[in-house]
Amino acid sequence: MRRVAAQVGIRGPSLYKHLRDKGELEAALISSGFEELAQALEAARARAEATGSDRVLEALADAYRAFARRRPDLYRLMTQSPLARDRLVPGVEERAAAPLVEAFAGDLDAARAAWAFAHGMVILELDGRFPPGADLDAAWHRGIEALRPPAPSPAPLAS
Repeated sequence: MRRVAAQVGIRGPSLYKHLRDKGELEAALISSGFEELAQALEAARARAEATGSDRVLEALADAYRAFARRRPDLYRLMTQSPLARDRLVPGVEERAAAPLVEAFAGDLDAARAAWAFAHGMVILELDGRFPPGADLDAAWHRGIEALRPPAPSPAPLAS
């Protein structure tokens, strides 16, 4: 807590005027991370929709990966252990998940499968677990394409 206080330019004991303990500090950081991720995903969705693109899932996935690569320590804090949801800012996790759930038309199982793929790829990438020379961009896009919801079937013609 003293190191955190020093990073934000206050004395260690002053930090406890704002946060009770390490768990509350982690929850505040995670809430902030979810807020930042939500903004990135919402912006990616808006850009894809504004161009008339049918690649919203790809835009969301790329924004998710970019967030994790840009903020690896925060990403790990957000995803490395059980989430103390009762300590988060209310609604922040749901806001971050909403663009992906919407991309799958409310299908929570499909959205969770896509998130699990994205998280697995990202954490393996961050941890340097792929062999040298592996084309991670190709693997990333292949995985996202495999999870892409099928296009709606045209309505049958009335006879």
